Parts: sequence; structure tokens; C-alpha cells
Amino acid sequence: MHISLSARACGVIRNLTATTALTLALTWSAPVMAQTDAFTRSLAEASAQNEAVATFYREHGFQPIWTGPQDQARRHALIMALSTAAAQGLPVTRYDPAALIGLAKAAVTEGDRGRLEVAMTLAYLSYARDVSSGALTPKKIDPTIVREILRPDPAVLLAGLLASASPEAYLASLLPESPEYARLMKEKLRLEREAPSMIGISASKLAPGDSGDAVVALRNRLIELGYMGRSATASYDGQMQRAVQRYQLDQGLAADGVAGDSTIEALNTPPAARLQSVTVALERMRWMAHTDLGKRHIWVNQADFTAKIIDDGAVTFQTRAVVGKSSPDMRTPEFSDEMEYMVINPSWGVPRSIIVREYLPMLQRNRNAVGHLQVIDGKGRVVPRGSVNFAAYSASSFPFGLRQPPSDGNALGKVKFMFPNQYNIYLHDTPAKALFANEVRAFSHGCIRLGDPFDFAYTLLGKQSADPKGLFQEHLDSSNESAVSLDVPVPVHLVYYTAWPTKTGMSYRRDIYGRDAELFEALRDAGVELPQVQG
Repeated sequence: MHISLSARACGVIRNLTATTALTLALTWSAPVMAQTDAFTRSLAEASAQNEAVATFYREHGFQPIWTGPQDQARRHALIMALSTAAAQGLPVTRYDPAALIGLAKAAVTEGDRGRLEVAMTLAYLSYARDVSSGALTPKKIDPTIVREILRPDPAVLLAGLLASASPEAYLASLLPESPEYARLMKEKLRLEREAPSMIGISASKLAPGDSGDAVVALRNRLIELGYMGRSATASYDGQMQRAVQRYQLDQGLAADGVAGDSTIEALNTPPAARLQSVTVALERMRWMAHTDLGKRHIWVNQADFTAKIIDDGAVTFQTRAVVGKSSPDMRTPEFSDEMEYMVINPSWGVPRSIIVREYLPMLQRNRNAVGHLQVIDGKGRVVPRGSVNFAAYSASSFPFGLRQPPSDGNALGKVKFMFPNQYNIYLHDTPAKALFANEVRAFSHGCIRLGDPFDFAYTLLGKQSADPKGLFQEHLDSSNESAVSLDVPVPVHLVYYTAWPTKTGMSYRRDIYGRDAELFEALRDAGVELPQVQG
């Protein structure tokens, strides 16, 4: 037996491009039997390293799925997918299609064919897992990314491939189906192939009425990004002001139409940096590939400092949000859960970490400190401060809790929205309204504060009440702490996207926690390579 490659297939070894991959086909120069004893032995030995693969071949009578004469369409589709995996921001070297082609080219025995068969199956399973659920395990990179990722079952992946009449269509179906993923892919392609000249805007501030070279550079940048049509103006006119405002809205900046420091910094960000953001966003989308984002859900993008209610793919409510401070123990984690109820006129049970880190030292100096908080025992009963010797306890031995009763100054404001979780994270009102005027809103201990919590509640209750405002106000006016259940729990997604598609283009945000930098470094370590672009 001898296995040979077409000339085009050999070319893939030298240049794994999309063009060559599309025409790639392994061809067998001589008829081969579908199965021989030597092939079976080799296949069994090679597959023993992977239990799922060994079980699959054993249950299928050690029949080939890649290397038989009838398998050309399947192997062609696989090599094409592996060779173009870089377009998805995936580590092509992990699947190494060139090595597979090399094995095929060098194969001269049925034993060689058995080993090639297993190598192709392992490469397929690795690719299918990565493209459908992500190449990274995020918790291993950042402990605050606690998203549970649904990994595909190898047996299901193999059965689905065999059952499909079109291997190419089945491999394509493994990609996330969301329109956002497709638009991120489009932006990745734009940045790779259509990177602008990136002539920097050399000014700290440009405003309506200004003119000169810096204004021309601003105009050209806005045209390149699609925010302005063709124009020869050299002055900061009304058209340019409106374009700047649209850009500012997309980037989460104050939409005043003045190109200040933050706006010019964003406009001057090089394509290479944007490409990294998009590549990480594609990976994050793969983690959520099996999440239904079409039905009603709550979307809190920490990098965007917003909380949205989305119904059938459309934003029905949006408010500014404050997220956790940028320190390792206060960053808001990333995960998904279901909101079950809201508490109106809530009391605030101070988290243990805040008690021992912030309040216990104050109480040890002055037992009457933080007088707005009650000292409570393990059964929730109020303990008189005069009966407690705070100095006798350490952070580990302090046996009491602290609680703030419902009030106008309560740290949780007038309402909190609960999706019970082990991280003690929830959404809530706040008396500190001035913080919402900041562009960067990372001030909390981890929970998410909402700028318009009452309207947020009305929108949630609108699905189950003809008078959601009245229902909410009735509970609020009682001044008593009370819970209102949601008839249908609403999925909550606490996410972190520094690149996200908008109706008009792409929205980019600061990497406030440095998470995207960590993830991109991990992707690069895994073998992801980005083309060189200007900037």
C-alpha cells in the first residue's frame, strides 16, 4: 500500500492558506482495503491512549472514517477546517494539519494508515472542542472567570460527523451561531486585511470650529471607521461633530461631540491592539456558544459598565452600572445564573470579608463606630455593642455579623435583584448616585450597582403584571423588607467584552481588570498567531 498526496495537498505543508485548503484532497494512489488485520492492530494500539477514541473504534468494528477510499470528502473537509482555524483565532499548531499531511505522505503500510487514522481523529476532536466551546479553560488563567463551560462529548462529535451527509456543513455547524460571533469575525477580517494607515491624531483636544492638519487627520480616521462619508472638509463642522458623537456613543464615552483626551486616545489605538481585543472576544463567545441569547436575559458587560435587559435579541432596557474595583479581591467575577426574585427595602448583611478587613479594626478602636450597622449573632439577633469586647477577637475568631436595616442610606438602596450564587454577587440600588457620572465606574466590592434600579424593576415585572410600577411602589411604600418573585426566572450573564458589535460598527472598551491581556497571552501560548498589521 502507498499513500500519496496531490500537488496541491503538498503545497499546504509550505503554506496553509485558505485558498490551498479549499482545494486540498488526500488521494490514494492505489486501491486499499477498508480494513486489514495490520490496520486493525495498529488502530487499536494507537487509539488506546484516548479512552473515548478507543471506545469509538471498538464499537464501530475498527472501521476507518478518514483513511478509507470512501472517506475523501470527510478528510478533505477536516484538513480544510484545520488549515483555516486561524481565521477563528484558534491555535492551528494544536491540530497541525501539516503534520497530518506529512504522515499521509510518508505512510507505506497498513500500520501507518492505522496511526494516521487515529491522529486525524484526535485532531478532529481537539478542533471540534475548541471551535465549539473555546481553546482555553479560563479558570486556570484568571480565578475570577468562573464561567462554567459546556464541553462537547467526543462520542456525540464523532456520531454527528458520521451521520452528516455533508462533512463540511457539519464542521461549520460547530461554530457559535450567534450573529455577534459572525460580526466579530467580520471585524477581525477587516483589521487583518483593511488596517487603516493609522496616521495619528496629534492633538489633545479638538472641538467644533477648529481647523488644520489635526482636524483633517480626525476626519480621515472617522471616514476609515465608517462614521463619516466622503468629505473634503478641513474644519470641525457639524457633520464631523455628529460623527464624533456617534463614535463616542459606540465607545462608551461622553457623547459631547468634542474630541477630548479619551476620544483621541481611542481613535489612535492601533489596529494590532484592536485585533487582540476581537480575538479574545471570539474566544469568550465560544465559551458561551451553547447559551441562548435570543430569549429574555440580563446582560451585564463589566468592561462597558452597563446592565441591559434583552428580549428577543433587542435591548428593551439599559442603565449605567458600577462594578467591582480593579483589585484581585474586589473584581466582579464572570459567570451566568438565573435571577429569581427582587428584595424591596432590603437590609444589608455586610459580607464577612468587608467586616474583618474594614469594620472590625474600626470597632476595636471605637465600639460606637459605624453606628448605622447592627451587630448580630449567628441566629440573626441584634447584640448590644456594650456587651461585646471587640478587641478580644481577631479576623478569624470574630463570631458576629453586621447588618444595616432598610433605610434611605442603606448601602443597597431600595432594591436588590437576586440570583443566589456562591460568590454572593447581585445587582442593587445605591445611595451613591454621583459615581454614575464617571466614564470608568469600578468602585464596588464586587456587586453591580444600577443607575436606574426602579425602572429596571418595572421592566422585569412588566412580563407578569399589568401595573408593574404600582406593584413595586406598593411594596416600597410599606417600608418593610419584602421579596417579589419573578414568575419566570431570567438568565443573568455577567460578562467582560472589550470588543462588541453595535448597530453602527464596533464598540471597544478599556481592559480595566487586565483580563483580556491575560487571555490573549494564554491564547498566544496555546499557539494562536495573528497576522502582522500596521500599528
